[in-house]
Amino acid sequence: MSSNPVAETVASLMPRAKEELAELVAFKSVADFDQFPRSESEGAASWVADALRAEGFEDVALLDTPDGTQSVYGYLPGPAGARTVLLYAHYDVQPPLDESGWTTPPFELTERDGRWYGRGAADCKGGVIMHLLALRALKANGGVPVHVKVIAEGSEEMGTGGLERYAEEHPELLAADTIVIGDAGNFRVGLPTVTSTLRGMTLLRVRVDTLAGNLHSGQFGGAAPDALAALIRVLDSLRAEDGSTTVEGLASEERWDGLQYDEGQFREDAKVLDGVGLIGSGTVADRIWARPAVTVLGIDCPPVVGATPSVQASARALVSLRVPPGVDAAEATKLLQAHIEAHTPWGARVSTEQIGQGQAFRADTSSPAYQAMADAMAVAYPGQEMQYAGQGGSIPLCNTLAALYPRAEILLIGLSEPEAQIHAVNESVSPEELERLSVAEALFLRNYAAG
Repeated sequence: MSSNPVAETVASLMPRAKEELAELVAFKSVADFDQFPRSESEGAASWVADALRAEGFEDVALLDTPDGTQSVYGYLPGPAGARTVLLYAHYDVQPPLDESGWTTPPFELTERDGRWYGRGAADCKGGVIMHLLALRALKANGGVPVHVKVIAEGSEEMGTGGLERYAEEHPELLAADTIVIGDAGNFRVGLPTVTSTLRGMTLLRVRVDTLAGNLHSGQFGGAAPDALAALIRVLDSLRAEDGSTTVEGLASEERWDGLQYDEGQFREDAKVLDGVGLIGSGTVADRIWARPAVTVLGIDCPPVVGATPSVQASARALVSLRVPPGVDAAEATKLLQAHIEAHTPWGARVSTEQIGQGQAFRADTSSPAYQAMADAMAVAYPGQEMQYAGQGGSIPLCNTLAALYPRAEILLIGLSEPEAQIHAVNESVSPEELERLSVAEALFLRNYAAG
């Protein structure tokens, strides 16, 4: 990479990038204001706004979105007649979880074993820094050849949809020819990857009621219908014997024909305990990128400590269904609700309440932007070819942007490779990935402008 002036510039900027990421990680910008001060998120938003202004961005604004958080917007004009590229990242982060589980403090960027540790280092404050590095490298080497819009979201991790609704109300604001979402990641360190599909999701609360109130399990157990047992039956009906998801009417045989995920590598990445089998059928890539997946996220029932000998009158669960590309999330929700109702035993009363939904996403990988990115990544990662991977998770904003700007090309890249352990304790970013992806993004903008 060293013979490339853009790469040399990025390399020279890395010490500054580390300082900036440390400043940004220090904000406890979790968009749950019951747990974390709003001022922490506002501080992070102001930091991003100041950084954009320092780079010459115009119209820099803190957008008050309908969910009560702020997204940061800025516009950097390019040459007359140039294309427009929107660069996305988010500055909000997941809660640190068990702070005692972190080797070093979660909101203090700490270098260890060649990685930088801290909450948000990869997901997605590092993405903010990546965009800044790419633009600085271009400015130092002839200028930025496209119009650039930057949007940094303030509540992506909460899934409250503030930016989606704001974009729908102001559709001209984020309009672009191409959109680079900096919130995905390489399949593994050193292997340049674009994420070409995202699963959608639906979230249901399920409630089962069988009795007017709890009963003594000795006096009534054996004949009285147990709501908790009924709920367990219902939840078990959502999986086949091998653990595959089985929602009646929902296709679950799709194949993934891109990059494959070695089973041993997956076991290691997922930290599966020795002797415990994986669930589902087909390749690992089929299971996590191309097929539906149900997960029971929580059950309301008496905890073991303090439980009494009672037959339960009611029980609740929170059920998530990941929906593959090509399946409408609203249709999948209806199928899931119908399946739950059909599999509730003993005539128990069951009700479902939908509390979240996002559509799946599939990019057009034959578009010119993908070729421009492939060429850029080949330079930033010498000897490697750009790979296409799926992502099991959902980024609802992708679908909002795809619907608002049907002609825009959308690419997903980022710093969240498996070693980054995003959303877990000891999240970290690889500085080499930050450097190489910043080079790739800069070269992409240049290639795309020339295309």
